[in-house]
Amino acid sequence: MRLQLLRCLLDPVTTWQALRRSVKRGSATSFDVAYRQARVERFPDEAVYRHYGHTPATSPDQRERDPH
Repeated sequence: MRLQLLRCLLDPVTTWQALRRSVKRGSATSFDVAYRQARVERFPDEAVYRHYGHTPATSPDQRERDPH
């Protein structure tokens, strides 16, 4: 299932806000970024998840050597 469809089914209000925000700002903001911003505005306790997926993947060996 596509991520946008899943988001729409699980939280249509946030999806609608993100869609409006994305269209309003044009190509400057992707739907994914707009969704995360709208989600954090509605649910501030989820701010820790805002950057999930925006960091490069590291191998388990690198995580053991560099815990930060």
